[in-house]
Amino acid sequence: MLQTIRNWTLPIAMIIGISAYPWVSRLIILAPYIIFIMLFITFCKLSPRDIHIRPPHIWLLFIQMVGCLIVYGLVRLYHPIVAQGAFICVLAPTAISAAVITGMLGGNVAFLTSYLLLCNIGVAIAAPLFFPFIGLHTEMSFAEAFIYICKKVLPILLFPLFVAWIMQRSVPKVTKTIANIPSLSFYLWAVALTIVTGNTAKFLVEQKNPDYKVEISLAVAALFICVGQFLLGRRIGKRYGDPVSCGQGLGQKNTILAIWMAQTYLNPISSVAPAAYVLWQNIINSYQLYLKGKKEKKNKKNKI
Repeated sequence: MLQTIRNWTLPIAMIIGISAYPWVSRLIILAPYIIFIMLFITFCKLSPRDIHIRPPHIWLLFIQMVGCLIVYGLVRLYHPIVAQGAFICVLAPTAISAAVITGMLGGNVAFLTSYLLLCNIGVAIAAPLFFPFIGLHTEMSFAEAFIYICKKVLPILLFPLFVAWIMQRSVPKVTKTIANIPSLSFYLWAVALTIVTGNTAKFLVEQKNPDYKVEISLAVAALFICVGQFLLGRRIGKRYGDPVSCGQGLGQKNTILAIWMAQTYLNPISSVAPAAYVLWQNIINSYQLYLKGKKEKKNKKNKI
């Protein structure tokens, strides 16, 4: 029963967000705090001793940091707002839940967890550098925009790490208790998804002159980027004997954070891309889990 509820949480959260957007969208102010708590809980489970940076980590981070700029430059030739959506789908850090899916697919959870930390630090540094050129704060000087975005992004991405590690040293029992609260991050994620989906729906519904071509293009761009990142990550992983972990590390994104960043620093309509990415990456994950289950059943029959 519990597993059935978890399986339906994603569509239910998005349906509530869309159908109740006039009220849900007012809660958008809570989104950064929920993201902070989710990251804090994740980092409570991660000790500095568990962090081991390997060559594929560097390759994945390089693709993420440089790839977002290349994708933005290419797609901008078609449309600037679609380019912003494509950019954020590449830049967004790895999803907190990626470690769980990696474990279910038989990948290296420790590898993925290390990359989760590394890419969050990378995005925390890159976002204030990139957004002043790409986003809506072009009326500010670069220094003003950089400081403004640093104040918003760094506390969400880096402070949870520092707080978690300080607590691990000072109050380890409390930290362990927080880390072991069943499904807390999962349900916080569902609440955050409801809020950001509602906020996206609000922007779409309240547009004065809606351009459905742009919105469809954003969803299509997210599809190609999603599939491309999973495939590219797996290809890199094959060189190092771990296609599952690398594929999830590059392909499975923290879409809650991506939608929030798009709505805050880019044209709000660009958040359609990471919102669509939620659907695409979950379809891919479901398909991968289906293939894994099918393979395991086949192996059991062969043993019998």
